[in-house]
Amino acid sequence: MSTLILSLETSSPVCSIALHRDGQLVGQSELRLEKSHSSHLSLLIQQLLDNTNTTLQDLAAVAVSDGPGSYTGLRIGGAAAKGLCYALDIPLIAVGTLPALAQQVADYTAQAEDVLFCPMLDARRMEVYSALYAHDGREVLAPAPLILDSETLVEQLAHHRLLFFGNGAAKFAPLVNSTNAGFLAGIEPSAIAVGTLAYQAYQRQDFRDVAYYEPFYLKEVHTTTPKVRT
Repeated sequence: MSTLILSLETSSPVCSIALHRDGQLVGQSELRLEKSHSSHLSLLIQQLLDNTNTTLQDLAAVAVSDGPGSYTGLRIGGAAAKGLCYALDIPLIAVGTLPALAQQVADYTAQAEDVLFCPMLDARRMEVYSALYAHDGREVLAPAPLILDSETLVEQLAHHRLLFFGNGAAKFAPLVNSTNAGFLAGIEPSAIAVGTLAYQAYQRQDFRDVAYYEPFYLKEVHTTTPKVRT
């Protein structure tokens, strides 16, 4: 029996979904509209299922981008994934946004074994969410918030070729003075990469508790109470 996994990537302004069967891409859909996740995610899912002649009942699991990333986007994706898994009684798989982003670049990088991959997601001002990965997905530096300056990752750059990408990498480029640094533009989180890693997680039976799952925000979320007008 084949394994059909629906993957949701809502950690960035791009609303991305993908469908994989036994780890092979069946179909994908993306919407690049600001704040479109809540109003369009369910419609994108149904359209993708219709276009691939599949139904919700065919799904073996739902995977979701786990974060870090947009707080609102992660909440929407997590809620949708949990709702589907609960209603269909199927497993929930969470895939880290940073390792998925690194894997989608590593898959298309020549001599990838000689490179360390550094996804950077914008966390406002001169801060990013980042990590380091080898070409095979091995974690070299764990995900963490980084304050960017001329000393950031200087030790790693002294000994390795590093490839930087993601929507936070551009503000790091002017600070780097190393021939070991490379930068890629236009790389955004994709549900395709989430689905690829999700199938591996499915084979390991690495599932999350549907009732208690929360996204990996990396930093504590601060909320404020609106001021009461007098």
